[in-house]
This record gives sequence, structure tokens and C-alpha cells, in this order.
Amino acid sequence: MSAPLLTSLAEPDGDRPDALTVAGRSCSREALLGAAGAVAARIAGAPVVAVRATPTVETVTAVVGALLAGVPVVPVPPDSGPAERDHILRDSKAALLLTGPQGAEDAGRQAPAGPAGAPGPAGGGGPAGGAGPAAPVETVPVDLAERAAWTGPEPDPKAAAFILYTSGTTGAPKGALISRRAVAADLDALAEAWAWTAEDTLVHGLPLFHVHGLVLGVLGALRTGSRLVHTGRPAPAAYAEAGGSLYFGVPTVWHRVTQDPDAARALSSARLLVSGSAPLPAPVFRDLELLTGHRPVERYGMTETLITLSTRADGERRPGYVGTPLSGIRTRVAAEEGAEIGELQLTGPTLFDGYLGRPEATTGSYTEDGWFRTGDIAAIEPDGFHRIVGRASTDLIKSGGYRIGAGEVENALLDHPAVREAAVVGAPHEDLGQQIVAYVVADGVSEAELIDFVAGQLSVHKRPRTVRFLDALPRNAMGKPQKKLLPPA
Repeated sequence: MSAPLLTSLAEPDGDRPDALTVAGRSCSREALLGAAGAVAARIAGAPVVAVRATPTVETVTAVVGALLAGVPVVPVPPDSGPAERDHILRDSKAALLLTGPQGAEDAGRQAPAGPAGAPGPAGGGGPAGGAGPAAPVETVPVDLAERAAWTGPEPDPKAAAFILYTSGTTGAPKGALISRRAVAADLDALAEAWAWTAEDTLVHGLPLFHVHGLVLGVLGALRTGSRLVHTGRPAPAAYAEAGGSLYFGVPTVWHRVTQDPDAARALSSARLLVSGSAPLPAPVFRDLELLTGHRPVERYGMTETLITLSTRADGERRPGYVGTPLSGIRTRVAAEEGAEIGELQLTGPTLFDGYLGRPEATTGSYTEDGWFRTGDIAAIEPDGFHRIVGRASTDLIKSGGYRIGAGEVENALLDHPAVREAAVVGAPHEDLGQQIVAYVVADGVSEAELIDFVAGQLSVHKRPRTVRFLDALPRNAMGKPQKKLLPPA
């Protein structure tokens, strides 16, 4: 018999009434297991089930119920518009959509990690799925008062746990098939790297439709047995009040924490602060250390690979570096001769099983010798530490014969005290091939001053040739800058 994926639910010793808290509502692991058992009994035998992934106890119950029953889960962003939602449901062939109560559903509509002072993305529209009639899906509300003892066998570890939709540079989002054994391997490797145990209290407020918030932030707690506090939204005050030992956040969250010194100082009693989903700017790293006494742990991963690199609880942590490979992961950089940076490629037990119904896209994501092509540009130091420079499609700039990573220039700009946000791209140039163009949110500084500042921090050839000033950078729900939405250079 296979070992259970959600270990702490199978061994509820030491249970407590607030083992799981989401947006102020708590339950024990026993209550969660009973309610999830009722969900499993209702959906058993379904080929795929979608879950409207609001930050609620109902979402966690729905996901756990599906995993108990061995039904692949398709998390649907609660802020997705009709076109995106219809594409996900139609492409995944989900016949059921599990939802929470209407009040909780409405509370989950806003994306939690957009730029400060701005709403999250509105969803809908665009090329996600096109117009057309809605997919024939039955909506099934999750009732936390229902109870059932689920006695079905543990599903095959090779079976799909999730179909996670991820957007590429072109076309509609693709469904990445994530197996149960990949999830288990990743969570066990992270538990080892972060010394994550049942004695921890994990705190975060990240969306429950991404790897970071759902797989790490929910299943990680249910596998290790740690208590989980999901704050509903990742507000600094909520993080400060939660009293956790382990905190997850994206760079936008950690930047907001540093802007609230009282909240930041309240995290000094924590054991570990973890940042991921986008590069953590070096100034935010340093501000966190100054205010909390913690050098944050940074990690790297993708939907298709889960988390593959991380600094460790007992190891060195350097600004701008995402550490070394987790247990079982091997990496390499495919660089042109003489270049220090190139595409990061990797292999290991956490990789996905392909894109749903897209064999050509699956094949194209691997090299001929079987290594996954991340599309990210990286450098590996002699001691094995990895530095992610950016995406090959947008962040590798070839200017005057040099290969320049946009992330390095962005970090240099963010070191200027007047700069709050920065995004760097390469724009066509008749002489250089590409020129470096910087988009910044800043006050009281000129274009010439910023160009000279970067030239003084880095090699002169890495300085921006043009600086454009914006009121805010376009970002997605996880706080990542969306360079495709920047105005023309």
C-alpha cells in the first residue's frame, strides 16, 4: 500500500482545534478529514474536478477531498473572467466545479498580491479561451458540516494530483500534469532543506491556485503536520499578528512588510522567512535583515518543475541567489562558448508529466537528452549557488556583443534610494543589436543620474541607454512584473 500523500491527516495525534486557519476560520485536522471525506464520497470516480480556489477553508477541503478520492484537481483563479475560466474548464474536461459559500466566494475575488495601492488583475478577456458557450460543468458547493469516513485506498503515486494551468508567451494557458509522487518528493525535499516539522506554524496569505500558495502553502503543512495560518490576504499586520515560525511571501509581500517597520519587527521571533515566485530585490533582502534580524531564504521553481532550488535553513543566504539544488535535482546551464550565463536546464523527481493534450509542447520543453528547458537564464557559481538572471524570452539582452541579464540591471537600479520599482528590457538598436531600456517608478532623480548610477555599480556596457518613468509597473496576481504590458520602448 502506498504511503499517504497527506501524512498528518493519516496520523492525527496531537490534533488541535486551530490546526488549520484560513481568513479567520479554523478547524482541526480531524474535522478537515471528515469534511473532505464527504467531498471524496461525492466526487469519487470523476475524471477531473475543478475547484474555485478562493482563500477559504472550503477550498482546502475540496482539494483534500479530491486528493483522497484520487481525482485530479484543477484550481481555478477566483478572479478569472469568463473566457479564461471557460478555457480551463473546457481544456481540462472537468465535469464538476467545487465552490464555497457565496459570501466566501465574493471575499476571494480580489487578487492578493498586486502592486501596493492597485487592484489585482480583472481576468477575463484576451486570448485565454475565446468566446463561446460555457463548458457544461456542474457546480457543487462544499458544506463543512458534512462528514464521511473515507475508506478508499491511497491512489497510485504516479497518478495526477493536479492539472495546473500556466501561461506561456503565446497561446492559451496550458495544463501541466503534476503527479502525486512529484508533490511528495518536492515537499519532503523542502522539509529537509528548511528543517520544516510538525512543530512549526506556517503563515502566508498567497493565492491558492499556484504552486507557492497551494502545493507548498497547504499540502506542505498537511504533509509535515505543521499548523497552518492563511491570512486571507498577505497584509503586513496580518503576518505580524499570526505568530508563526515559518512565513511564505512573494517579493511584493516582503516589500510591503519592510514598509511597515512595526509589522516587520514582529517577525523577528520567527524561525524562517521564505521568498519565491519572483526574484527578491537586494534592497528588500537587506531591509528584511535590518528590521527582522533574518536573512530570507530564497527558492526557485516553476509550475512544471515545482521547487527545485533553495537556500537552506542551516546554510548561507546571499541576496540575489536562489541556493543549490534540492535532493534529487540535477541542474546545468546551457551557455554559449565563453558566456557565463545561459538557459537553466534540470532533471529530477519533481518534474511534471507533460502538458495535457499537448504532446508537441511537452516534447519541445525537453532537450534531446531529456533535460527540462526552464527558459530561465541563470549562472552557477563554483560553489554551486545559482543566480537567476531572468527569462530567455524577455530578460536575456544581447547588446554590442555582450549577453546581459535584465535582473542584474534591475537590482542595480533598485539600489538607488529614489527607485521604488524597476523593469529592464532589450529594445532593437541598429548598431548594438539591442539596447538596454529601463522602466522605473522613482521620485526626484533624472534619467542621466540613473544611467550613471548603474554604470558605477556594474560594468559600463550594462548601463541603460534609455530610462522611462512610470507611475507603476504592470504586475500579475503574484506580484511579478508583466514586461509584455510595458509601453513600447
